[in-house]
Amino acid sequence: QVQLVESGGGLVQAGGSVRLSCAASGRTFNRYAMGWFRQAPGKERESVAAISASDGTTYYSDSVKGRFTISRDNAKNTVYLQMNSLKPEDTAVYYCAATVRPIAALLLNEYDYWGQGTQVTVSS
Repeated sequence: QVQLVESGGGLVQAGGSVRLSCAASGRTFNRYAMGWFRQAPGKERESVAAISASDGTTYYSDSVKGRFTISRDNAKNTVYLQMNSLKPEDTAVYYCAATVRPIAALLLNEYDYWGQGTQVTVSS
């Protein structure tokens, strides 16, 4: 019953910044933990960041820690991923996901709903 729509992807130079948005449907959005994941060509989908519903605690994969920031605005039913200091290896389709669990996790199989993805391409 949750629909997620990502936006904000595109082409960016290495070292640049992009902010992704994920608009969610549903009246219980503030009860869902949210996550961002990505899948590069020829690679498996991997975790990027997650944010809990209860207290807003955030988690990051080691590859993006210090460069990416996940946040949420429950009043707007929106989750954001601010990506700075982008590298060519960040090129991937980025997916927003939601779980009915209130505590976030960097595990793909913990998430129940997925968006369609948005492409981020970082040129060298």
